[in-house]
Amino acid sequence: MTDDGHKPAAGRLGKVYLVGAGPGDPGLITVRGRELLQLADLVLYDGLVNPQLLLHVHSRTERTCRVQSDTGKHLPQDEINARLIAAAKQGLTVVRLKGGDPFIFGRGTEEAAALAAEGIPFEVVPGITAATGAAVYAGISLTHRDFASAVAFVTGHESPGKSRLSLDYKALARFPGTLVFYMGLGHLEEIVTALIREGRSRDTPAAVVSRATTPAQQVVTAKLEELPNAVSRARLPAPSLVVIGECVTVREAINWFEQLPLFGKRIGVTRPSHQFLPIAEQIVRLGGEAIPMPMIEIGPPDDWEPVDSAIDRLTDYDWVIFTSQNGVEGFLGRVWEQGRDARCFGGMRLAAIGEQTARSLERFGLKADLIPADANGEALAAAISLFVEGKRVVWPKANRGRDVLPKILAERGATVDEVVVYRNQDLASLPSQTQQRLVEGNIDWIAMSSPSIARNLTRLLPRESLEKIGTTIRLAAISPLTAEAAQEVGLPVAATASESTWDAMLAAIAEAP
Repeated sequence: MTDDGHKPAAGRLGKVYLVGAGPGDPGLITVRGRELLQLADLVLYDGLVNPQLLLHVHSRTERTCRVQSDTGKHLPQDEINARLIAAAKQGLTVVRLKGGDPFIFGRGTEEAAALAAEGIPFEVVPGITAATGAAVYAGISLTHRDFASAVAFVTGHESPGKSRLSLDYKALARFPGTLVFYMGLGHLEEIVTALIREGRSRDTPAAVVSRATTPAQQVVTAKLEELPNAVSRARLPAPSLVVIGECVTVREAINWFEQLPLFGKRIGVTRPSHQFLPIAEQIVRLGGEAIPMPMIEIGPPDDWEPVDSAIDRLTDYDWVIFTSQNGVEGFLGRVWEQGRDARCFGGMRLAAIGEQTARSLERFGLKADLIPADANGEALAAAISLFVEGKRVVWPKANRGRDVLPKILAERGATVDEVVVYRNQDLASLPSQTQQRLVEGNIDWIAMSSPSIARNLTRLLPRESLEKIGTTIRLAAISPLTAEAAQEVGLPVAATASESTWDAMLAAIAEAP
């Protein structure tokens, strides 16, 4: 076994993939890059890589940082090269995940050369470089037929080991197009002074884009001469890019990213960890940041025998009622494990509590016969009660929850069999990084997806965070029942979904004053 717990392939070299992760938005990685993350045995990722990309990884990950970081860790480039080579010689498939593009100011060429020298097979997967990502998300077109027919990418931080600097500011000042300086924030005053000294107009439009393509993006625009002072006043953090040229003027008309409905909002997602990614991707597409805040975990039932018995007797039932996606996955997953498929349901009708549960059924090749207008137990019971007198109903459910549905159906003359297909269990604590963000006040919203989660907030949130509820931290509820549960424990709700879906809850957050 290797030190990573993998079994090496005897006599076979592994392969290293140098993959561009893009500038920050996790959706900007290429299809090939995402595919390789899922296949890798080991992922070594840069400090600037969005951690959400690691949710696609099923293997070991290691963070590398070539410069001093908040954690104090520093890994020289030579050690990174050596780690890549050693892992490949163990027969592993290695992804080296780098911010932006590996070959544009990313030192990917050095890593490729080190691999080639050792005879290690490798492949380079390009990424969206920071310049194009920052410009597009800031509403700046780097080229424009009226303003610029060329664009130059320039380093604002040359290697300290070089005998002399190679930047020709006289040529850059005369360049007939847009200039983009990478890593130029710390040298902004020098860059601006040199360009103006060599003839660039003091009035040239210019911008600095900080933390581009993320919800924390900030943009400062000014005339070239005034840019250093404007950036200093704004206290922009790294990483940042400097854009200089007439194309900066189009930002006012086409600044699309910062107009997204959730731009800048940091939202705690209280779903179980394995269900976090789809909601996180949805929040990112709306301009926000998704923060994992799991408060429950989903597990198998303590005993599968009642479920198996219900599956064996499926033909005895007239209706199967599904009140959650977990119920669908638990029950139908068991059906599939037994070697059966959708044909088992041929003689019965299916009810789903809402559209999201109905979509889960469709993934198993089944369509719901009944979906109530409102996604709650009372609405489902009212909708189906007209059809269940004298009928047998099976309800795949959690080990806990509201019992309104079987009571109403029994009153309508139905026989209801309840089978527990998944266990819903409260977590003892939140992830440490989430706890830290809560204490520091780096979360704007907590999106509560069930009454039990709302009630658990007082138990799981740090005391400092509970004191901020209603001010710097606001609560959103997926349903009126969830809002009531929060209010019962003394927590104010700032936004409630118009229907019991994540889409509606995110819309409520976006519309909240």
